[in-house]
This record gives sequence, structure tokens and C-alpha cells, in this order.
Amino acid sequence: MTPGWQQKIARAVSPVLALGAAALVLFVTLSPAHAETNLTLPAAIPADVLSLRAQPALGPTAMPLAPGQQKLTPELLANYVKRQQELRAVDVTLSGPQPELTSDLLMGYIGRGSLEGGNTALSAIASFTAPAPRVEPSVTSALLADYVANGYQPTAKRVEYANGERECLAQAIYHEARGESATGQMAVANIIVNRARSNKFPSTLCGVIYQNADKGRYRCQFTFACDGRDDTPGERRAWINSQDLAREVYAEFALGEEIGVLPGTALYYHTTAVRPSWANTFSRVATVDSHIFYSPN
Repeated sequence: MTPGWQQKIARAVSPVLALGAAALVLFVTLSPAHAETNLTLPAAIPADVLSLRAQPALGPTAMPLAPGQQKLTPELLANYVKRQQELRAVDVTLSGPQPELTSDLLMGYIGRGSLEGGNTALSAIASFTAPAPRVEPSVTSALLADYVANGYQPTAKRVEYANGERECLAQAIYHEARGESATGQMAVANIIVNRARSNKFPSTLCGVIYQNADKGRYRCQFTFACDGRDDTPGERRAWINSQDLAREVYAEFALGEEIGVLPGTALYYHTTAVRPSWANTFSRVATVDSHIFYSPN
């Protein structure tokens, strides 16, 4: 073919090719897709469930109060249980109605809620159904009567009693051991406290110190208490020291603390200047300054 014929054929075929290409594009664009797409939409929520969800938590007719002002009443409790029963009666799983809301089922729901940090509504129900603790009065008439019958004393009387105990102890320390060291004086006071705490002597310090003082001269436990002499202290500095020590020892005695100089079993003593017959029947536990101390065997 000559070049002229080729050009004529190309000009004649070009429009046909262009028209065919346009038709192919249009066909591909407008034809439906051959691939199938599986799309699953969620099931529609039943109308009765939507209606229940739209109701306020306090019930369909109750007006909700401000936070913190709600009070759990029998009506609110009944309404809550009824609402739970209605919700459980709706078939939302397409597998049949839910089981009946029994007490066991409700308690199981409460238990599961508590494991996840607690459910305030269920906690309120639990607290409402639980019996309220009974608050007993701290002071009753029976308690007051027992207190009065077993040694009640007004404050002024108790202060007077404590002052008397300290005075008796100071007198004993002064007359029995004022020439001793502080430890020696404390040891004598320790014997007096030990006797008051034992079951063999009076239970008060004054009772121990002046035991049998009314039976005549030298019939008492401590010589100064029944020797017939004036007990008024004559040495001012020694008396002040005895009073200070008596206050310290009495505080320990009243609080039930140990004096600590002698063991609690030590109940007797005498000066090193004498040798009483009873000393052979007891166990010697200590010698402090001019006194020897004993415990019963």
C-alpha cells in the first residue's frame, strides 16, 4: 500500500475505536458489581425495651430528686424490683424469656455488682432490707445503780482520799527512812505498796501503815504509828523530799505500775541494828542502806 492509503484507513478507523472505548467505559461503570458483600445489621431494639429504658430510675411516675436527696422507701424498693422483673421478661436475646427474678437471683446480681466496685442502688437496697443496728445507751439506770452500790464517790471525796493516801505514805517514808538514800526510801515505800496489793494486808496505803495502831503502843506494823510520839515532821527539807517521793510512788500505785526497787513479793523489812526472830522464816531478797528486806517462803 502507498502511504496515502494508510492515512485514509487510519482516519476511517479512529472514530470507530474511540466510540468503542467510550462504550466499554460506560459499560463497566454502569454494570453491577460481581463481588457479594455480607453486611449484618444489629437487630432492632423492641419497642417495649425502648419504653422501659426511657423511664427514670425512680419509676415511670416518680419525679427524680436532686443527687443525695433520694430516700429509699418501701415504694421505691417495690418499684425497683418491678422494673427489674419487667426488663428481664423482655426477650432481648431472641432465646426466650429470662428466668424469674427470685431472691437468689437478685442476691447473685448484687454479689456480681459488688465485685466490680459496688452498685450504689443495690447497696441501698441491701442496707434497707438489713435490720438496723440497735444503739444501746452508754449509761443506763442499772449501770448507774451498780456504780453507786460499788463505791461511787464524788470527785471532791476522791481527791480527799488521794491526798490522805499520799500524806500517810509521806509520813511513813519520813519516819522510817528519812536518813536513807533515795533508793533506800523508795524501798520502804515499795514494801508498803506490795502489802497493799497483796491479800495479807489492808488494801489501802493508810490501812497498811496504820494497821493495828489502835491496839496499843508498839502493837502496830510501823513503830512511828503507835509509839505515842508526835508525828509532826521536824526536818523541813527531809519532809519536802518525803512528800515528793510519796506523790511519785502513789501515782505508780494508783496506775498499777511496779515501783521497781524490790520484787512484788517483798513484804517485810527490819533495820540492820536488830535481828527479829521472824527473819529466819523468810527469804532475804535485798539489803538497801540500813534495811534488810524479805519475802515469804
